[in-house]
Amino acid sequence: MDSSSLSPYILLFNALSKIPTWHYLVAFLIISVTILYNFLEVHFFEDVFFKSQGTPITYNPSSPFCNAILSNCKILHSRFVATPWISSPHFQTAFLQFCGRSPGFSYRRQLFHTSDGGTIALDWLMNADVSGGAFHINGASLPMNNSISQDETTPIVIVVPGLASSSTSHYLKNLAFNMAKNRWNVVVSNHRGLGGVSITSDCFYNAGWTEDLRAVANYLHDKYPKAPLFAIGTSIGANILVKYLGEDGEGTPIAGAVAVCNPWDLLIGDRFICRGLLQRIYDKALTIGLQGYAHLHEPLYTRLANWEGIKTARCIRDYDNYATCPVGKFETVDTYYRRCSSAAYVGNVSVPLLCISALDDPVCTREAIPWDECRANPNIVLATPQHGGHLAFFEGLTASTSWWIRAVDEFLDVLRSSPYIHVQKNQTSGQISALDSSIDQYPRLHGAEDGIVTAASDDEKRDGIEEIKNAADAW
Repeated sequence: MDSSSLSPYILLFNALSKIPTWHYLVAFLIISVTILYNFLEVHFFEDVFFKSQGTPITYNPSSPFCNAILSNCKILHSRFVATPWISSPHFQTAFLQFCGRSPGFSYRRQLFHTSDGGTIALDWLMNADVSGGAFHINGASLPMNNSISQDETTPIVIVVPGLASSSTSHYLKNLAFNMAKNRWNVVVSNHRGLGGVSITSDCFYNAGWTEDLRAVANYLHDKYPKAPLFAIGTSIGANILVKYLGEDGEGTPIAGAVAVCNPWDLLIGDRFICRGLLQRIYDKALTIGLQGYAHLHEPLYTRLANWEGIKTARCIRDYDNYATCPVGKFETVDTYYRRCSSAAYVGNVSVPLLCISALDDPVCTREAIPWDECRANPNIVLATPQHGGHLAFFEGLTASTSWWIRAVDEFLDVLRSSPYIHVQKNQTSGQISALDSSIDQYPRLHGAEDGIVTAASDDEKRDGIEEIKNAADAW
C-alpha cells in the first residue's frame, strides 16, 4: 500500500515503534525524577548553579540596635547551603526527626512548682559541666543540688521547646550543648506534662500559654539577679516566647531573645497544613505526637476533655477541638488560634529579638510571617533563609552542624556584650492584650490656623466629646 494513503496517525505509530525501547525507559525515568524533584522541593541544582548573595534580613533601618548588632553577625549574613544529599525541606525535616544525632550528656533536673499547683521540669546544662567534661554521659537527669550561686554572673538562656518536644529532643540537646560550650548556662523549660513529669494541676500548656514562661523567667531573675537572662523559643515555643514578650513589653526581665521557626499566625497555619498532600502528612504526624502526649495523662483528659474525640482525631484541628478548647476554655478552635497567635503581639516587643524563619518551612508557612510589623519594630531582626526546613538547617557533607544554632549563638554572644540588652522596667499598666482595641486611645488632633497639627490636651479631648454628645442630642 502506498504510504501516502495511510493515516498520519498510522505513520506516526510506525515511526515511534522503530525507536528503541530503552529510549522510552530513559525518557520515563527523566520525567519521573523531574516530577519528584519538584514535588519534594529539592534545591540541589539551585544551590550549585544559582548562588544567592546571603540570607535576606528584614529590620528597621533607623534602629541603632539593628545596625550595630547586624554588622557583627557574619553567620547571620552568610548564605545557608544545605547538606547536598538532603537538599529538600522535607528531607531536612525528616532527617531531624529520624536521624538526628546529639551529644551524650545528662541534664541537672530541677522541679519548679507554679502558683496553681503545676510542676515544670527545668533541665540545666551549665558551662562548667561541659568545660569540665563531668556530664558527658548518657542516662537519667541528675539532681540540681543548687550548683549555681546567687552571685553567678554567667548569662542564663531559657529554652522553650516546640510542640510535644522536650529537653531530650535531638535538636534541643545540640542547642544546649553548643550554648553551654560557648559560656552560657542553659535551662530547658519543659512544657507541663513533658520531660517525664506528671500533670499536677488541671492546667495544660497550649500554643499561647505564656504563664509558665513568665513564672520561670521571674523566678530565675529573682534568684540570680546578677546573671543576664536570655531566651530561645523553637516552633510553638517561639510563638509562646514572642507572645510573652509582647504581653509584658518593658516589664519582662528577658535581656534578649531568639524565635526560630515561629508559626506566627495559627489560623493561617491551620489552613496551610491541610492544603497539600505533604502538609497533611505533617499534620497527621503532629497529631499522633499530641495523642501520645494525651495518653500520658489520660485520666485528666478523660475528666476535662472529650477523650473519645482525642483518640479518633485525624488532624491537629480535631485534637484542638476535643482537647485544647475544653481544657483552655476557648469557645471555638478559631478563637483559640486567633487569641494565641504571636503575630498580633509583634509591635509590643521591647526586647532585642532575632527571628529565623525558613521560607520553605513545610510546617510553618511563610504566608504567616508578619513582615511589616517586624520591619516597623526597632527591636526586631527577621532573617528568612530561602531553605532550611523546620528546625533543621543541616549543613556540611555530613550534616553534623545546624546553621540556625550557629547563628543564634553568634547573635546572643554579640548582644550580651553590647549596650543594647534590655533592662527590665516597671510596668504599671499590666499585660498588653492584642485583642484590646487601640482606636480610642490615639490622641485627638488639633489643627491650628497656621496649619500645624498637634495632639489635643485632655481638656480639649473632653470638650470634643461634649461637643459630639451635644450635637447628637440636637440631632
